[in-house]
Amino acid sequence: MVCFFAAAVAQVPNDNIENRRVLRLEETITSSTTGCTVQRNCVDERLTGKCIEYHNDQWFEFTPKTAGRYFINIGGQKCRDVRGVQLVVLTGTPCQPATYRILSCTSLGTQDDVFVTLDSLRAGQPYLLDVDGYLKDFCQFTLQVSQTASGMPVSYFPPSPTRLLPTASRVVELSWTIPDSLASTPGCRVMRREIHQYRSTEVRYVPVRRDTYGHPETSYAVADTLPGPGIYDYQVVTTRADAGPAAARLRQWWYAYNTAATMPLPGIAPRPDVVTLPLRKYPIKARLSVIITDPGTGRVLLARQLVNQPGDVRQAEVPVRKWQDAGLEKIAVEITCHPPRGAFFTDRLLLNLPAPAARL
Repeated sequence: MVCFFAAAVAQVPNDNIENRRVLRLEETITSSTTGCTVQRNCVDERLTGKCIEYHNDQWFEFTPKTAGRYFINIGGQKCRDVRGVQLVVLTGTPCQPATYRILSCTSLGTQDDVFVTLDSLRAGQPYLLDVDGYLKDFCQFTLQVSQTASGMPVSYFPPSPTRLLPTASRVVELSWTIPDSLASTPGCRVMRREIHQYRSTEVRYVPVRRDTYGHPETSYAVADTLPGPGIYDYQVVTTRADAGPAAARLRQWWYAYNTAATMPLPGIAPRPDVVTLPLRKYPIKARLSVIITDPGTGRVLLARQLVNQPGDVRQAEVPVRKWQDAGLEKIAVEITCHPPRGAFFTDRLLLNLPAPAARL
């Protein structure tokens, strides 16, 4: 019953809730959201707020034999639009949304290997898992219910103007403290992700320092150099010792460095009829191919070829009024960069359109 990506053109059997895939503890399965559809009478987006927009979901079920804490490990994501999957965990009678109780709702927005923690599950209680492609993405993924967490703890803190830390320096200082409850951790991973990237990178590993009596030091600080303009997510995550607690996030920061071409800084209102593409992250004089599509239909809205000139602010601006008038709220952007040196590469972004200004 497992659907592998090689057969992704076919609809998985557990596309319908009555054929939900039963998961065994510690079993790792591989599946794909490609070809899946939504049973609208079996879901209710009002129960999850803005967390999820159902598009191509599939269903799983897990029944613990013993009560306690469990982890949903999601890994191996390979997505068409590199947005990742989303997961809803609930109880209730299948396909009777009035009986549902939501335990967890997670939209990843990355392709990191992550885990979702579920506390105090009851023995013999069936739990439903609904997996969907985030923002209409199509993804291959692995899924496991386990008593051991794997990957990074899922992040619930997207950037917002109130949480951005503007910096005029490429060097950022990161400091954190290890609590006594995590004293057994061997070390900490410093992870970094630019907002337009979809997988975090470990930029530093900091082993826990111990004195001659084996007591751990609790305070740490490192510096990191930003590779260029952008908005960066930094996370400090513990590593797991044998038989120790699951990895834990100790700190998270969002740094905005020289972001005029990526996102307005706090207190600066964006132009309501323009989206600014993050072109400053690309090398000067790189040849860029920009294709903008409607993420719902795939229809090409704009195709443009240009030579990158980071000092030309207007080069990055894209008028969006006609798309706003057509009712679009998001655009999909594909930027292929041919740098002066090295191989070409492609970034895929999903950008929100600004709220249209009031018009007389």
